[in-house]
Amino acid sequence: MRKLALLPACLFVVAACERAPEGTITLHEPESPFIAFNVWVKVGSQNDPAGKEGLAALTANLLSDGSTTEDSYDAILEKLYPMAAGYGYNVDKEMTIFTGRIHRDNLEAYYGLFRNHLLSPAFEDEDFERVKTQTMSYLERTRRYGRDEELSKELLFAMAYEGTPYGHPEEGYVESVRSITLDDVKGFYDTYYVRNNIVVGVGGGYPDGFVERVREDFNTLPAGVVETVPAPQPRMPDGIDVLIVAKPNDATPVSLGFPIPFVRGDRDYLPMVAMNSWFGEHRNAFSRLYQVIREARGMNYGDYSYIEAFPRGYATQQPRLNCSRRHHLFEVWIRPVAQTEPGNLNDRALFATRAALRELKSIVDEGMTEQTLAATQRFLRNYTINWGNTIGRRLAYAMDDAFYGIGGDGYLSSIRPALAALSLDRVNQAIQSNLQYDNLYIVYIVRDADGLKRKLLSGEPTYITYAGERSAEHMAQDSVIASFPIPVREENITIIGINEVFERAPESAAAGASR
Repeated sequence: MRKLALLPACLFVVAACERAPEGTITLHEPESPFIAFNVWVKVGSQNDPAGKEGLAALTANLLSDGSTTEDSYDAILEKLYPMAAGYGYNVDKEMTIFTGRIHRDNLEAYYGLFRNHLLSPAFEDEDFERVKTQTMSYLERTRRYGRDEELSKELLFAMAYEGTPYGHPEEGYVESVRSITLDDVKGFYDTYYVRNNIVVGVGGGYPDGFVERVREDFNTLPAGVVETVPAPQPRMPDGIDVLIVAKPNDATPVSLGFPIPFVRGDRDYLPMVAMNSWFGEHRNAFSRLYQVIREARGMNYGDYSYIEAFPRGYATQQPRLNCSRRHHLFEVWIRPVAQTEPGNLNDRALFATRAALRELKSIVDEGMTEQTLAATQRFLRNYTINWGNTIGRRLAYAMDDAFYGIGGDGYLSSIRPALAALSLDRVNQAIQSNLQYDNLYIVYIVRDADGLKRKLLSGEPTYITYAGERSAEHMAQDSVIASFPIPVREENITIIGINEVFERAPESAAAGASR
């Protein structure tokens, strides 16, 4: 049975999972008054049929927000309300996850609803039309006009993985989702929601025999043969490829990156966790990018880097869970930079890009130092404690361990001692093996797309101004940054309008792009 240790400010898993029925992951914490559910269906957007991109997401959405054969959707909401409970879903490239949490006093009533929404969906026309209409509104409006920084990251992935199963966003394209029917959803469910394609996770203070009962319920699903999707083979850019999206906005997000060859559990992963934390830890002033672009120059809200997929970064401080993939990008995310420079709206965005590229070159060429590694290890020793601060997160980490084949005590328990044991040579070897700065994808969403293209091709410096006085040393650094090269060729710059973004699959969309 899994044992627990009390660490400062949180419960933390430190031993292996208890023996559980096949296809089940358990995390028994008998003293907890809560029971958490994490149901992993081994399917994702990579399984979407051509022309029906978004089908995996629409199917999961209808299951989560639809009627069952026992209750209408309105009745389900009425039953959940007094329990102060609900359930959610997430569809990524390779994983579809359904989650829930309930106090033990309401376990029976809640579990019946949770089980039925996955095992006994009604597939009502009314529910389907409601969910599809909401999805279309998101695709046509919210995705394009809601959060530019998230859109720029989606476009970065689309560039890197074009032509692979990862190449389209999880929610699909406007035209592909418009073509999806209720019969498509039913067929997708019948193909992938089969008992041998589902891993059931249960954690917390569940009663004796409950896990076996849950697994037996899911075993009532038919068996099925699910074809394995080959791992994606992204294209490393040859030089710098730039996508500029023309949109009448007032601030420019920048996303840049390239494919990396490692995943969690590989030899280089933990050394790169240390590097990434020092270079661009998500939403932390500790990191170098944050210090250079936001803290010293006040250019935007934040500047971060990632070695794993981190969707919807605006919603969390902690690492994202259950977005496990067989391939990842190294990403730099420059949150929107105001277009306010006199005479050229694009200078600030280009200055921030140059600053990030200069720091990337520095970490590749010079590596970390004993001092920066030691500071990072101290930071992570305390910061990582909070990564498993709820039963739901601890269970989700256990599911990710299963995806990556991480055994023993699991990633969450092993990360702190493993990071503490890293040597400077080992970290710098990993940096040299995995990072570079010559071949990049860059995405901008900007008002003056043609002006940005001209400025990029001119190679001329891009300075920024300040409201107050800055030191001579600071201004000297600005001069170096303003002239840092971005060697891009005209044939590698693409401009599209905002209303073209994810309208249809790239084969038919390419004709609308201008180069």
